[in-house]
This record gives sequence, structure tokens and C-alpha cells, in this order.
Amino acid sequence: MPTRDLSWVWGYAQGRFASLPHTPSELCGQVISKAMSFVALPIPLLSFLALPLFGGSSTTVNLVVFYLTWSALVASHGPLTIELGGTLLVRLVCFLLPALGFLAFDCTIPSVAKGLKAQGEKQLPLQLGRNKVLEVVGVAVFNVLLSVAVQAGLEHFATQVLHLRSILKVTSIVPLPWTVLKDVAKGLVFRGVLRYAAHRYLLHTYRTPLKGFHRRWQHSVRLPFSLVAAYDHPLNYLLSEWLPVFFPAYLFRFHALTWHVLLAVVSLEELFVYSGYAVLPSSIVLAGMARRTDAHFKSSADGRKVGNFGHLGLLDFVCGTTCKEEVDVMDDLQSEAGKHQLQKHAEKAVQGALAGFRRTEGKDAVSLPDDTSDDHPNRELDDGVRGTRTAADHELDAAADAVVGADGNADDGAPHETQRKSGRRKAQKA
Repeated sequence: MPTRDLSWVWGYAQGRFASLPHTPSELCGQVISKAMSFVALPIPLLSFLALPLFGGSSTTVNLVVFYLTWSALVASHGPLTIELGGTLLVRLVCFLLPALGFLAFDCTIPSVAKGLKAQGEKQLPLQLGRNKVLEVVGVAVFNVLLSVAVQAGLEHFATQVLHLRSILKVTSIVPLPWTVLKDVAKGLVFRGVLRYAAHRYLLHTYRTPLKGFHRRWQHSVRLPFSLVAAYDHPLNYLLSEWLPVFFPAYLFRFHALTWHVLLAVVSLEELFVYSGYAVLPSSIVLAGMARRTDAHFKSSADGRKVGNFGHLGLLDFVCGTTCKEEVDVMDDLQSEAGKHQLQKHAEKAVQGALAGFRRTEGKDAVSLPDDTSDDHPNRELDDGVRGTRTAADHELDAAADAVVGADGNADDGAPHETQRKSGRRKAQKA
């Protein structure tokens, strides 16, 4: 190597060494600086996720604030930092931390948790044993972090080695909501097809090492809980779970925000579908997906023909791979439609009864005197006063009635006496 190149390398090494911290205080300052920059990174993403919670006239203000915050973030951080920081944040907030929370709930309060599980006590994680649960936790956390590291490696290879543009777009221009929804829908469709194919053929059909890995790792758990979604051999996890989500984002070069929204939807789906809970946010989509996932694990544990390779169940219905004695997605739709029809009939019956009751009240109100109409603002007060007066004047009215009765009897007595005298005269004449 020429002396000139050696001197350049030596000078570069000296400069890099001089930038490193030499004292504990300098090291502490650099660590705090990096930590604060990482904490400030997800603020625009969190504000984006919080926008649906704050409606009304402040929505426009929230959008403007989000746009300004995102522009400042893009100007102050590198594209790779924004993409990977948001990816790690979404996986932590939407999957890993809630899944660990569900596991802690199932293990600390099993008497309550078994009442929420679809399969009861036998679906509790503690049925696997303490060592197995710790293994599932460790592998799941490792696979989640591995997927983020692989994405970082691909981005670094594309931008630094091949000197190409980044895999995902990171620009200060925020995509329109319609564009985000359209891209997320495309990503979910591609992800469903790719995951079904990888899960069915690579992990359950072809005799490959992947099939053995899948059986010994993920299917060593008879009934799943949330962390089992990421519990598999790392190679299997990357091929069947991570790649089907990341490939459409790479193929269509999604914006980083679109990628984060897509990843959040997929993470929440995995969280609830594998949870084993019977009480879920959706009564038709998530409940059916969770039931089919449980049937997939149960059929593998019982040694029966394995089916239900997809979450939604549509491809299983089309390809005929639904588990036996298990309702498919069309049955779920028909059942839900029947429930809605029953609810509509019940609502109509209740509305008819209320309408008849109101008509009856209207007729009674018409037959009442004017004093009892609702036009009097102090009706209750008037009724009370009226009742008091009636009680006070009751004795006077009774006395008046007695006087009138006496007068009437006196008047009636005179004609009777006259009739009796007249009768005697007629008898004497006769």
C-alpha cells in the first residue's frame, strides 16, 4: 500500500478515535444524547396513531401539527433511523409488550384467565411448564428483534453497498389517507397469499428441514397464546411471517408511514388471533380467525390432517384446506348475517311496542281535562296544591251535602204526607 494511503488511513483512524468518549462523563453524555434522540423519534408516529381518537374541529389542527413534526423529524434524522425506529416501536407497542402483558395476566391470575380462554384451563400457558414458557418468551423476543435487524441489514446493503435508493420511501411529504388505505389493503392481500403458500407448502407439505423445524418448535405448543405467533425456528419465522409482510412494502416501495400502519395492523392481528381468548374486539373477523388458528394447532397435536393455513380462512375455503368439523369463513358470515337479521326483527318488535304504548298515552292525554295538560310548567306543584285543598275542604263538602240531603228529604216528605191524607179521604168517600 502506498505511503500516501497509509497516512490517510492513519489520519482517519486518529479522527475516529478522538471522537470516542475518553472519560465516564463523556460516555454518559453520549449515551443520554443517543437515548433522547431515540425517544424523540417515535413522537410523529404516536401522534399519527392518536389522530382517530381526537375528532371534531381539532382534527385539522392535529394533522397540521403532525405534518410539521414529521417534516422536522425527517430534517433532523436519517431515513434509516426513522424507518427502523418506527418499525421497532410498532412491534413493541402493538405486539411484544401487549403479548407479554397477556402472558403475565394468564400466569398470575389463572382462575380469572381460564374463564376468558376459548378452551378453558387447558389453554393456559402454565400447562406447558415454567421452562417451556420461558423458552417461548426468549425465542419470540429474539425473532422480533431479528426481523428488525434483517430489515436494517437490507437497507444498509441497498444504500451503502449497492448505492441504491432506500427500500422504503422516507420523505417529508406525508401520503394522503386514501393512499395509505389503498397501499395497506394491497399489502394485506399480498401478505395473505404469501403467508398461506409458505405456511402450507414449506412448513406442512414438502419434506424439507423447515417442516421438521416447524413441528418441533411452534407445534410443540398444543394450544397457542399470543407469543406463540413469533415462536418458531428463526428461518421459519422470517420466511412465513416477516417476509410476507415486508415483500409487498419492498415491491411497491411504500412510504415509511404506510409501512408502519401495515405493520401495526399485522401485529395486532397476530396479538389477538393467537391469544386464545374468547372475548375479542371483533365478533366476526377476529373471532373466526382465532378459532381457525386454535383448530390448526389442535389438529396437528392430535395427529389429524392439518388445515387452516391462513388466518382469514378465505384461501382455505377456496382451496379446500379447512379443518374437518370446523366452520369456514362463509359459515361465519352467514351466522353473523343471521344474528343481524334477528337483531333487526327484535328491534322492530320493540319499536312497534313502544309506538303502541305512545299512542295509548296520547289517547289518555286527549281524554283528560285541560287542567291536566302538559302546558302548565308547574304541574306537579299545582297537583300538590290541588290535593291539599281537596283534603282541607272535604269536611265542608260533606257538611254541605248533609244539609242538601236534609232539605231534599224535607221537601220529599210533604208530598208523601199529602198523598196519605188524600188516600184517607178517598177511602172515606168510598
